[in-house]
Amino acid sequence: MSGTGLQPSLCFVIPYFGKWPFWMPFFLAGCRANSSVEWLLFSDCGQIAGCPPNVRIIDTDYAAYCNRVSDRLGIDFHPANPYKLCDLKPALGYIHEQELAGYDFWAFGDLDLVFGDLRAYFTAARLARKDIFSTHARRISGHCCLLRNTRELRELFFRMENWRQRLAEPSHEGLDEGAFSRIFIRRKNWPHALARLSWQLNPWYRRAEFIEAYSTPDAKVAWVDGSRNFPSRWFWRNGVLTNDRCGERAFPYVHFLAWKGLAWKRLPPEAFADYPQLAGEPAWQVSADGFALLPEGEP
Repeated sequence: MSGTGLQPSLCFVIPYFGKWPFWMPFFLAGCRANSSVEWLLFSDCGQIAGCPPNVRIIDTDYAAYCNRVSDRLGIDFHPANPYKLCDLKPALGYIHEQELAGYDFWAFGDLDLVFGDLRAYFTAARLARKDIFSTHARRISGHCCLLRNTRELRELFFRMENWRQRLAEPSHEGLDEGAFSRIFIRRKNWPHALARLSWQLNPWYRRAEFIEAYSTPDAKVAWVDGSRNFPSRWFWRNGVLTNDRCGERAFPYVHFLAWKGLAWKRLPPEAFADYPQLAGEPAWQVSADGFALLPEGEP
């Protein structure tokens, strides 16, 4: 688990309960292509046939997982809706300290992503410069955030205001992108130059990287050129992710938050039948219409 001199070791921790999403084969294809990165999934969804070796699924039921969280954090954590688990993201390094022993970095994230080449983005040189890595410029990215695996960083969530009470609340509080972000960034409504000056005076901000990766199309953040003209198709070729707006520029992942909540809800179930086979192909595309084979001759 400890990284080589070239690549610090990294493990994502994601608890997920209910039923695996229909795009799971493509999530796993991205994981498989990033063979030097590991994922640890705690779930009651069951083992997945052909799961890549760098993805470990720990079978556990929701009640047992909530009991573990309650015992570790010293709170009553038994929310009815598993979506509340999102509030645990900043605390996952502490909750799963035992499983993460030996890794250089740990990360929290989501399943509604397709990964490109993570090591090309999170290079060893980049990871050496900071301790926390957000792929948004003005807040923690709840769907993908890396933290150095030290006791100080595993316990950083203790600095969230009223963390104990807010985690014990049954409702989703958005703590990952809200209260956890405010450890690093405050006064975002100030004039930009003045706000940035206040951020730079915060030692936690100076230890973190907040750089927009432009990986969530149709979301709040404008596209690379400042417009709302987002890519409509993303191309995955042997682990490298590009799109129809930026030529050969590669991206670390695409987060299809808007598509899954809108366009994909209208897709018929039969549209997913060939997804496991399609995800095994060396090249495919993803758009608001779902996943499809990348035709020959595409750029």
